[in-house]
Amino acid sequence: LMRPLRGCRGRGVVVGTVTLCLAAGWALQTPGGVSLVVPQPNINTTVAQNVLLSVEYSCRGVATIEWKHVSSWGTTKIVEWKSGNYVNISSVYKDRVTTFENGSIQLLNMGMRDAGYYFITVTEEYGTSTYGTIIVNVYEIIYEDLHFVAVLFAFLAAVSAILICFMWLCNKSLHLFQKKTPHKLTASTTEEIELETIEC
Repeated sequence: LMRPLRGCRGRGVVVGTVTLCLAAGWALQTPGGVSLVVPQPNINTTVAQNVLLSVEYSCRGVATIEWKHVSSWGTTKIVEWKSGNYVNISSVYKDRVTTFENGSIQLLNMGMRDAGYYFITVTEEYGTSTYGTIIVNVYEIIYEDLHFVAVLFAFLAAVSAILICFMWLCNKSLHLFQKKTPHKLTASTTEEIELETIEC
Protein backbone atom coordinates (compact mmCIF):
# COMPACT_ATOMS: atom_id res chain seq x y z
CA LEU A 1 0.00 0.00 0.00
CA MET A 2 2.86 2.40 0.75
CA ARG A 3 4.59 2.07 -2.63
CA PRO A 4 1.64 3.18 -4.79
CA LEU A 5 1.11 6.24 -2.59
CA ARG A 6 4.73 7.24 -3.03
CA GLY A 7 4.37 6.78 -6.75
CA CYS A 8 1.31 9.06 -6.79
CA ARG A 9 3.16 11.69 -4.81
CA GLY A 10 6.12 11.52 -7.18
CA ARG A 11 3.83 11.94 -10.20
CA GLY A 12 2.04 14.83 -8.44
CA VAL A 13 5.32 16.62 -7.81
CA VAL A 14 6.39 16.14 -11.46
CA VAL A 15 3.01 17.34 -12.76
CA GLY A 16 3.09 20.32 -10.35
CA THR A 17 6.60 21.29 -11.41
CA VAL A 18 5.71 21.06 -15.11
CA THR A 19 2.55 23.14 -14.53
CA LEU A 20 4.54 25.76 -12.61
CA CYS A 21 7.14 25.97 -15.40
CA LEU A 22 4.41 26.30 -18.04
CA ALA A 23 2.67 29.04 -16.01
CA ALA A 24 5.93 30.92 -15.56
CA GLY A 25 6.66 30.66 -19.26
CA TRP A 26 3.15 31.87 -20.11
CA ALA A 27 3.52 34.81 -17.70
CA LEU A 28 6.82 35.80 -19.33
CA GLN A 29 5.30 35.68 -22.77
CA THR A 30 2.27 37.84 -21.90
CA PRO A 31 2.67 41.54 -22.63
CA GLY A 32 2.12 42.45 -18.94
CA GLY A 33 4.59 42.77 -16.08
CA VAL A 34 5.52 45.74 -13.93
CA SER A 35 8.51 46.43 -11.68
CA LEU A 36 9.13 49.14 -9.12
CA VAL A 37 12.32 50.33 -7.43
CA VAL A 38 12.29 52.53 -4.28
CA PRO A 39 15.88 53.81 -3.84
CA GLN A 40 15.25 55.66 -0.54
CA PRO A 41 12.59 53.92 1.58
CA ASN A 42 13.21 56.09 4.66
CA ILE A 43 13.37 59.92 4.52
CA ASN A 44 14.06 62.39 7.33
CA THR A 45 13.08 66.02 6.83
CA THR A 46 12.16 69.16 8.76
CA VAL A 47 9.12 71.38 8.76
CA ALA A 48 8.67 73.68 5.71
CA GLN A 49 11.08 71.65 3.53
CA ASN A 50 10.25 70.06 0.15
CA VAL A 51 10.56 66.27 -0.14
CA LEU A 52 11.07 64.12 -3.23
CA LEU A 53 9.51 60.66 -2.92
CA SER A 54 11.67 59.03 -5.54
CA VAL A 55 10.71 55.79 -7.32
CA GLU A 56 11.35 54.23 -10.71
CA TYR A 57 8.85 51.90 -12.38
CA SER A 58 8.86 50.03 -15.65
CA CYS A 59 6.15 48.11 -17.46
CA ARG A 60 5.32 47.02 -20.98
CA GLY A 61 1.90 48.63 -21.16
CA VAL A 62 0.29 51.83 -19.91
CA ALA A 63 0.55 52.14 -16.13
CA THR A 64 -1.66 53.82 -13.54
CA ILE A 65 0.24 55.29 -10.58
CA GLU A 66 -1.44 55.99 -7.26
CA TRP A 67 0.05 57.52 -4.11
CA LYS A 68 -1.55 57.35 -0.63
CA HIS A 69 -0.49 58.76 2.72
CA VAL A 70 -1.19 56.75 5.89
CA SER A 71 -0.60 58.26 9.34
CA SER A 72 -2.22 58.40 12.78
CA TRP A 73 -4.65 60.98 11.32
CA GLY A 74 -5.94 58.51 8.71
CA THR A 75 -5.45 57.54 5.07
CA THR A 76 -5.44 60.17 2.34
CA LYS A 77 -5.22 59.63 -1.40
CA ILE A 78 -2.65 62.09 -2.73
CA VAL A 79 -2.63 61.65 -6.49
CA GLU A 80 -3.44 59.20 -9.25
CA TRP A 81 -2.41 59.41 -12.88
CA LYS A 82 -2.01 57.32 -15.99
CA SER A 83 1.26 57.60 -17.87
CA GLY A 84 0.81 60.09 -20.65
CA ASN A 85 -2.79 60.94 -19.65
CA TYR A 86 -4.79 62.60 -16.88
CA VAL A 87 -3.56 63.56 -13.41
CA ASN A 88 -6.05 63.48 -10.53
CA ILE A 89 -4.67 65.33 -7.46
CA SER A 90 -6.54 65.30 -4.15
CA SER A 91 -7.88 68.71 -3.06
CA VAL A 92 -5.81 68.49 0.15
CA TYR A 93 -2.60 68.33 -1.91
CA LYS A 94 -3.74 70.52 -4.84
CA ASP A 95 -0.94 73.12 -4.59
CA ARG A 96 1.60 70.92 -2.84
CA VAL A 97 2.39 68.01 -5.14
CA THR A 98 4.35 67.65 -8.38
CA THR A 99 4.26 64.40 -10.39
CA PHE A 100 7.02 62.91 -12.53
CA GLU A 101 6.92 60.44 -15.43
CA ASN A 102 8.96 57.83 -13.53
CA GLY A 103 6.27 57.66 -10.80
CA SER A 104 8.00 59.95 -8.30
CA ILE A 105 6.24 62.84 -6.58
CA GLN A 106 7.51 65.94 -4.79
CA LEU A 107 5.67 67.31 -1.76
CA LEU A 108 6.11 70.99 -0.97
CA ASN A 109 6.14 72.71 2.43
CA MET A 110 6.14 69.67 4.71
CA GLY A 111 4.29 69.86 8.02
CA MET A 112 4.22 67.65 11.10
CA ARG A 113 1.02 65.99 9.82
CA ASP A 114 2.88 64.88 6.68
CA ALA A 115 4.91 62.34 8.65
CA GLY A 116 3.93 58.73 8.07
CA TYR A 117 3.83 56.04 5.40
CA TYR A 118 3.57 56.81 1.69
CA PHE A 119 2.30 53.93 -0.44
CA ILE A 120 2.66 53.80 -4.20
CA THR A 121 0.70 51.36 -6.35
CA VAL A 122 1.65 50.88 -9.99
CA THR A 123 -0.98 48.98 -11.98
CA GLU A 124 -0.47 48.18 -15.64
CA GLU A 125 -3.31 47.86 -18.11
CA TYR A 126 -3.32 44.04 -17.98
CA GLY A 127 -4.08 44.10 -14.25
CA THR A 128 -0.66 43.37 -12.77
CA SER A 129 0.19 45.58 -9.78
CA THR A 130 3.24 46.26 -7.69
CA TYR A 131 3.61 48.23 -4.46
CA GLY A 132 6.20 50.34 -2.69
CA THR A 133 6.45 52.13 0.66
CA ILE A 134 8.39 55.17 1.81
CA ILE A 135 8.51 56.22 5.47
CA VAL A 136 8.82 59.98 6.03
CA ASN A 137 9.82 61.44 9.41
CA VAL A 138 9.22 65.17 9.88
CA TYR A 139 11.02 67.04 12.67
CA GLU A 140 10.61 70.49 14.21
CA ILE A 141 13.27 73.02 13.25
CA ILE A 142 15.15 73.21 16.54
CA TYR A 143 18.39 74.49 15.01
CA GLU A 144 16.79 77.86 14.25
CA ASP A 145 16.19 78.42 17.97
CA LEU A 146 19.78 77.39 18.65
CA HIS A 147 20.92 79.74 15.90
CA PHE A 148 19.05 82.61 17.58
CA VAL A 149 20.64 81.75 20.95
CA ALA A 150 24.10 81.56 19.33
CA VAL A 151 23.64 84.96 17.65
CA LEU A 152 22.38 86.49 20.90
CA PHE A 153 25.33 84.99 22.80
CA ALA A 154 27.80 86.36 20.22
CA PHE A 155 26.16 89.80 20.43
CA LEU A 156 26.35 89.82 24.23
CA ALA A 157 29.97 88.66 24.11
CA ALA A 158 30.83 91.51 21.71
CA VAL A 159 29.07 94.08 23.92
CA SER A 160 30.89 92.68 26.97
CA ALA A 161 34.24 92.92 25.18
CA ILE A 162 33.55 96.55 24.23
CA LEU A 163 32.55 97.39 27.82
CA ILE A 164 35.68 95.70 29.19
CA CYS A 165 37.86 97.70 26.77
CA PHE A 166 36.04 100.89 27.77
CA MET A 167 36.53 100.15 31.47
CA TRP A 168 40.22 99.41 30.89
CA LEU A 169 40.66 102.75 29.06
CA CYS A 170 38.83 104.57 31.86
CA ASN A 171 41.01 102.87 34.44
CA LYS A 172 44.19 103.83 32.56
CA SER A 173 42.99 107.44 32.21
CA LEU A 174 42.18 107.57 35.92
CA HIS A 175 45.65 106.34 36.85
CA LEU A 176 47.27 108.92 34.58
CA PHE A 177 45.09 111.64 36.08
CA GLN A 178 45.93 110.52 39.62
CA LYS A 179 49.65 110.54 38.87
CA LYS A 180 49.49 114.12 37.57
CA THR A 181 47.16 115.46 40.27
CA PRO A 182 49.32 114.70 43.38
CA HIS A 183 52.25 116.65 41.92
CA LYS A 184 50.04 119.65 41.39
CA LEU A 185 48.62 119.34 44.87
CA THR A 186 52.04 119.08 46.43
CA ALA A 187 53.24 122.08 44.41
CA SER A 188 50.26 124.17 45.51
CA THR A 189 50.65 123.13 49.14
CA THR A 190 54.33 124.08 49.11
CA GLU A 191 53.39 127.45 47.64
CA GLU A 192 50.88 127.93 50.46
CA ILE A 193 53.50 126.99 53.01
CA GLU A 194 55.95 129.43 51.49
CA LEU A 195 53.31 132.17 51.47
CA GLU A 196 52.54 131.49 55.12
CA THR A 197 56.18 131.66 56.05
CA ILE A 198 56.62 134.93 54.12
CA GLU A 199 53.59 136.43 55.89
CA CYS A 200 55.05 135.51 59.18
